[in-house]
Order: sequence, then C-alpha cells, then structure tokens
Amino acid sequence: MPPHHRYTRTAIALHWIIALLMIVNIALILSVDRFPDDWVRPAIDTHKSIGITVLGLVILRILWRATHRPPAMPGSYGRLERIGAHAAHGALYLVMIALPLSGWMHDSAWKDAATHPMQLFGLFEWPRIGWIMDIEAAAKENLHTVLGGVHSWAGYVLYVLFALHLIGALKHQFLDGEAELQRMLP
Repeated sequence: MPPHHRYTRTAIALHWIIALLMIVNIALILSVDRFPDDWVRPAIDTHKSIGITVLGLVILRILWRATHRPPAMPGSYGRLERIGAHAAHGALYLVMIALPLSGWMHDSAWKDAATHPMQLFGLFEWPRIGWIMDIEAAAKENLHTVLGGVHSWAGYVLYVLFALHLIGALKHQFLDGEAELQRMLP
C-alpha cells in the first residue's frame, strides 16, 4: 500500500495504544467485583491512572490529527459512508474525552477525596479538580452521583461506537474489498 494511503506511524501508535488502554480499563473495572477485597482499591486506582493517561493521549492524538492530515478515504466510499465515518470518528473523540474527564470529575467529588490522594500509577500525586473539591458536602455528594451516572453512560456509548467502528472497518475490508485495515495496522 502506498504510504500516502496509510496513517502516519504516530497516528497508528496513538490509535493502538489508546485502544489497548481502553480495553484494559474496561476489563479491569468490569471485573473489579470479582477481586479479593484488598485488590479493589489498587484496581480502582489503576483504572483512574489509565483513564488520565488515555485523556492525555487522546488530546495528543487530536493535536496530531489537527496538524497532520489523515489519508483520504477510498474513492469507493459513498457520500453517506463518508458522512457516517466522520460522524462516528467525531463521536468517538468526544466520548474518549468525556469518559476520562467525567471520571476525573466524579473522583474529585468523592467524599473521601481529600483524605485519599489520587496517585498516577503510584508515581506521583495527581491533582483533583479544585472547584469540585470546594463544593459544599451535600451538593458534592449529589454531584458525585450524577457524575458517576454520566461516566457509566459514556461507557455504554463507547461500547456502541466501538462496535460501529469495528463493524465499519471489517465491512470495508472484507465485503467491499478495500485495504481498510492496512491503513491503520503497524
């Protein structure tokens, strides 16, 4: 495949690193209820660290995409497929920002946040969002509940968008005969 039909190495690396981290994070949080009690807090802390890392990598990916034009879609894609692909990618970026941001806000509204500093992979303390920490206790507890719901629902939206993204790529590769996967494979 000619290089101008492929994404850049940086875009490919960011795509797969973010995807892998998100899959690990989903598996981690969905299985946390099966862990022994003394593993739960470290698992949740790891989930938070991965989420913050994903947030940073997604911002980096958006900046990369804004400064490096992605390869053109194959000419065989119809108008609606192009619109759908752009809409799905835009929605994925939005959810990849909303999910870790809502988690960070949710964690900042946790009633015990002040006495349990958040560590990024145990390396250093990661700040919580100050204006949320300063809210009156009852309002903060309500906000914690609301943000937990937002975070959960953003996760469900991610599952749907991920499925659409995967189905679209596989459809183009195997039904349409386009070299779609090769555009993003290392």
